[in-house]
Order: sequence, then structure tokens, then C-alpha cells
Amino acid sequence: MVGSHWRGHKGATPLNRNPAPSAHETPAKPEVSTQDQGRNTAIEDLILNRLDDDQAQDVVFIDLKGKSPVADGLIVASGRSQRHVGAMADHLLRALKEAGYGKCRVEGMPSADWVLIDAGDVIVHLFRPEVRSFYNIEKIWSVETGGHRAVV
Repeated sequence: MVGSHWRGHKGATPLNRNPAPSAHETPAKPEVSTQDQGRNTAIEDLILNRLDDDQAQDVVFIDLKGKSPVADGLIVASGRSQRHVGAMADHLLRALKEAGYGKCRVEGMPSADWVLIDAGDVIVHLFRPEVRSFYNIEKIWSVETGGHRAVV
């Protein structure tokens, strides 16, 4: 999202992005900040790269390792519309299946206002922006809203 930037909130990892490529350049993949390199697992990287390819907005990774027995990480992202959220979820499910992670549990696909994907070690929440601000998932995990790992 153009104009978004990292504001240094606890529990979330910033996504360092290069300036937008020209029409003749190949877009750069997102890079995790140097303090966290090597921390992301293969499934986290797969999910973050897929969301980046699908132009997800306001992507936040919340590290749950040692904080919750449910999962090692939580990824929260927004789509521009119900159609965008549904397409991101569908693409992510296909990518996870193709990568050998099997069939993930999914909730919310028919309406695509809030789609939850349980990929085992990582739980993904995809929202329309209005629904995301209403439920404010980041606050539950002590991550202040407004400062997200931005996808530009």
C-alpha cells in the first residue's frame, strides 16, 4: 500500500520493501528485517510471498512461538474487496496444497469478509478493511493497530 510504513509496534515484524520497480524491472520480493532473518519458517515465507504476489494490504506477522500452543505464527492481511479477499484465500490454499502442506481448514469463504485459514503452524486471517478494523485482531495479541507490515 503506497504511503504505508512501519511504526515499530511490539510483536509484529516489519516488511522492508524496495521502491516500486519500473515497467521493465522485475518486482523485488519482500525482505524480512535483518533482526529477524532466519526466523521465518518455510510455511511462513510461502504465505507471505503468496500474499505479496496477490497484493495483500497491511500485512502483519505476529510471532506466537512460546506464547501460544495453538500456532507458531499469526498472519493478518487485508484485501480491497470481498472478491480480492476470496481470491487471495483461494490462491493461498492452492499454494499450500501444491507445496505439500495438505488441505488446510478454512472458514468464511462464502462471504469473504473474513477468511480464516488454519495451516497448522501458521494461522492466516484475511479481511476486508472495514471488518478488520471492527474485530481488531492485532490488539488481542498486543499489536497496536495502524502500524502494520505494509505491502507496497
